[in-house]
Amino acid sequence: MVDSLTVQIIITVLAGLAYAVGLTGIIVPVLPGTITIVIATLIWAILIGGWPAWIAFGIVLLLGAAGMTASYVLTGRRLHAAEVPMWPVYVAIAAAVVGFFVIPFLGLPIGFLAGLYVAESLRLKDWRKGLDNAWIALKALGTGILIEFSLAVLSTFTFAIAVIVHFVTA
Repeated sequence: MVDSLTVQIIITVLAGLAYAVGLTGIIVPVLPGTITIVIATLIWAILIGGWPAWIAFGIVLLLGAAGMTASYVLTGRRLHAAEVPMWPVYVAIAAAVVGFFVIPFLGLPIGFLAGLYVAESLRLKDWRKGLDNAWIALKALGTGILIEFSLAVLSTFTFAIAVIVHFVTA
């Protein structure tokens, strides 16, 4: 536990920045998302100490686990029901990374969509069915991302409340 108020503020600001990276990472699958948020909260709780920090960590850990689990389970079920294997999604992620460097920022979604469409079209040997399956996969991934992001935002609120309680009661 750190005693200096200035150091506590710096640690809290760094944890807040890690939250921004984590939230961005959920939307942009190139960066680690929920894991960054959970680890930032753990480090913050260890360094800051006190009951608000540890209660916040427990809640953030539960929300993070629920978000990641729901995201993977729901996405996997929808893809499995539509008979879409995971390798076209992996191709799409690789295409998104390439797109990010070719066309900064906008290349990420463009590369993902193009990679998913091409991979599904080649797999099915039908461009129309490829478009239909790519749309199904995109909706499934979007639903998973939305759920995980929503729970990460709840984690952010939990962290913010813990920060307020910590500094008001300190």
